[in-house]
Amino acid sequence: MSWPQSTASAPEDDHLRSLGYEPELLRRMGPFGNFAVSFSVISVLSGCMTLFGFGLLTGGPAVMMWGWVAVGLAVLLVGASLAEVTSAYPTSGGLYYMAQWLGGPRWGWMTGWLNLLGLLGGIAGIDYGAASFIAAFAGLQWGVDPTPGLILAIFAGVLVLHALLNVFGVRVVSLLNSVSVWWHLLGVALIVGVLAVVPSHHQSLSWVFTHFENGTGWASPVYVSAIGLLLAGYTFCGYDASAHLSEETKDARIAAPRGIVRSIWVSLLAGFVLLAGLLFAVQDYSGTVGAAVPPAQIFLDAVGTTGAKLLLLVVIGAQLFCGSAETTAASRMIYAFSRDGALPGSAMWRRVSANGVPVPAVWVAVSVAFVLAVPSLWSATAYGAVTAVNVIGMTPSYIIPVFLRLRQGDRFVPGPWSLGRWSRPIGVAAVVWVVMLTMLVCLPQRFPVTIDTFNYAPVTLVAVLALAWVWWRMAGDKFSVPVVDDPHLAQVEALIV
Repeated sequence: MSWPQSTASAPEDDHLRSLGYEPELLRRMGPFGNFAVSFSVISVLSGCMTLFGFGLLTGGPAVMMWGWVAVGLAVLLVGASLAEVTSAYPTSGGLYYMAQWLGGPRWGWMTGWLNLLGLLGGIAGIDYGAASFIAAFAGLQWGVDPTPGLILAIFAGVLVLHALLNVFGVRVVSLLNSVSVWWHLLGVALIVGVLAVVPSHHQSLSWVFTHFENGTGWASPVYVSAIGLLLAGYTFCGYDASAHLSEETKDARIAAPRGIVRSIWVSLLAGFVLLAGLLFAVQDYSGTVGAAVPPAQIFLDAVGTTGAKLLLLVVIGAQLFCGSAETTAASRMIYAFSRDGALPGSAMWRRVSANGVPVPAVWVAVSVAFVLAVPSLWSATAYGAVTAVNVIGMTPSYIIPVFLRLRQGDRFVPGPWSLGRWSRPIGVAAVVWVVMLTMLVCLPQRFPVTIDTFNYAPVTLVAVLALAWVWWRMAGDKFSVPVVDDPHLAQVEALIV
């Protein structure tokens, strides 16, 4: 793997022009800021906390701890393969642009729709989770009843906040994400430190790493353990944000791929420490499983009401940073996809303000996310089905460019960040893992399977693909990724036409 020295940002604009785009966004983000946006979107203080109760039921501590390590290492392979392709094609379109030039327009179209709907589902899931934690805090502080209507109202406020923060400009976004990194790392250290020192009782090392629990209704421990991997699978999502911010990043051909890989391994370490700290501090397993917000119950049992409130504020802050970063990534994807004519109303969503921000794209991103959450008023199951599009959309979209890069073989010309001779074996392993993860996401998670326990993820996947196909038939001729000057890309275009 090569790690070249950084270069000035001007050649990055020249490279972008060679890819067919005139620079419109401002390159004000440094390498740390680029890493920070992906790290913030992954957000172990969001994913691990929101899905902690799921993990307690699907294998318990043993699967949570060892599954986190196994999935994290597998995702690192995916991230490294995606980083290599990003180094060659650093555009705001990210995955769909890569797929377009490595496989053709249909590949680009399908990848773009999967990625876009995954990003929008991500905003809905992250910010609704933050709203749920805010409601839990309000319940502790003021005795408020966290009704679905209240949570949806808080959710709407969070979306507006994130939209306003994003329209201020890339410097504000970069600053927020940089603060987010330290908030997450220090937040994990604070939570784990408090849970290690304050409680008089802790679970044993053996219990944390070997205790198995099955609350799914399924009899097979192997099946339950496989389902339990989804805690980590859901959390390790969103690292393509570094690619989407590449047109606003200095030295993007190196900084963006580094940002992808670094965000994954730092999240792997931070999440491992966080999960261990929470599990060691469990006082009442059945009470924690039955709680509306299981981590909040751990805080209450371990450190009391005042301490629980303070730790919840740390988690809520991290979730808000995460949602802001996801909004940034989604808005850049909307901007890029509209720039190439792939969305209804593309002329509107591709507009860029004087401070270099695609403001209409920001507002359409949070608006769609709000619509996705409206079913939560009537059914948590319906809401879960809608937001499942985050993982079921994002996961395949990550691997399509990697698969197409493998299919290109020696015709693929890597950028300055390259895996070298490890490119093919790492890429093959990454494809295998994503196929497995996609299958896991679609499996039934609870038994017996009823209308309330049915896993709607496969239905969501079919709906996404059907929507993309219908819109392709109606407006696919408007999808126009630009003709490029790069000799290699011209050769690829000749091969796929």
